[in-house]
Amino acid sequence: MPDEISNLIRTGLVEQFVRHVCQTSKSPLGVAVDRAQGSTIHDVNGREYLDLLAGMGVANVGHSHPLVVSAIRAQIERHLHVSVYGEMVQQPQVALAARLADLAPGDLSVVYFANSGAEAIEGALKTARKVTDRSVLIAFEGSFHGDTLGALSVSGNPAYRWPFEPLLPDVHFLPFNDPASLVAINDSVAAVIVEPVQAEGGVRIPSPLFVSQLRQRCTETGALLIADEVLTGFGRTGRLFACEHWDLVPDLLVLAKALGGGMPLGAFIGRAEVMETLSRDPPLSHITTFGGHPVSCAAGLAALDVLLKGNLPERAAQVGGQWAAQLRDLVGGALHAVRAIGLLIALELSDADRTRRFAARCFEEGLILNWTLHRDTVIRLVPPLTIEAHQLARATAIIQRVLRELA
Repeated sequence: MPDEISNLIRTGLVEQFVRHVCQTSKSPLGVAVDRAQGSTIHDVNGREYLDLLAGMGVANVGHSHPLVVSAIRAQIERHLHVSVYGEMVQQPQVALAARLADLAPGDLSVVYFANSGAEAIEGALKTARKVTDRSVLIAFEGSFHGDTLGALSVSGNPAYRWPFEPLLPDVHFLPFNDPASLVAINDSVAAVIVEPVQAEGGVRIPSPLFVSQLRQRCTETGALLIADEVLTGFGRTGRLFACEHWDLVPDLLVLAKALGGGMPLGAFIGRAEVMETLSRDPPLSHITTFGGHPVSCAAGLAALDVLLKGNLPERAAQVGGQWAAQLRDLVGGALHAVRAIGLLIALELSDADRTRRFAARCFEEGLILNWTLHRDTVIRLVPPLTIEAHQLARATAIIQRVLRELA
């Protein structure tokens, strides 16, 4: 164990964490991390945890993938931050933007890099308002788009909105996966924002009819359709982008989490005529200091290469389908249902108390997982897409044993 880690333990690392790092819950996991590799996290005491959250959907290619680490090292030796994004030509930014433009649905071809998913959502909302010269925004019940002021305004859980109200005006929520509700989209609407699969909402998968009518209604009224693929992007659902399951081409595609390969990076992508509005009336309509940081872009480009060369979206579809079938065999007692698309899997338990106890016991057994933010009876499983068969077998055995305890 490195001396600096030993010193931190001796001087009370966890106690300093609680005292000096702002706590966002009363019961953090409290794992003092030493290192992470693949699907495994090791703490400073030598204990090993199987990460079924992939750093909240960040580590799609696994923690500390050697090719990603190598790309980071190479870029650090060239240069770090040199300018506000958009002012200097930086090879990692250009290369990643070009690659994303080639892979994005339809004619989405211009990329704006941000620091995070929430920041990318903010940029997409601003862009939609500027393009359409409208103010109304429509989102869906059960949605989650981030915790900054604008992103929170279009997130669908009132419990998280009310402490910070008033938020953005002219935001309306419709039932998710209800085609009849889409009549509310009219020519006053700047944008409709939707997750192709509601992840924090409990892994809710819409019908093809809902998706097609949503696209049609936005086209008819001139509202921009924003697809939030912060979590579902980069192979998570068995396709590179979840939109591809329904051949959906949004007007703006929002990405983050796995985009940076473990480094902080977000983006939104649109057609050229949409994105060019950010350069005029006034110029510099939307700017960011660190968005598209060259080290993050280098890491993201390497992670994308790993993802595509390893056929990880296809692997997620196959492995996720097999694992979901095994988990469905456990339905009964405390476990009511299993929903899955690729390696995005929900375990629906009978009540909130059992769900909390289930998560706590799994953690004691070495599994890192948790319930979703907006459904306190749902455990969401989002392991790295590289997770190995023996690791899934271990996870399944622990899940089965804990479910029996709760029966």
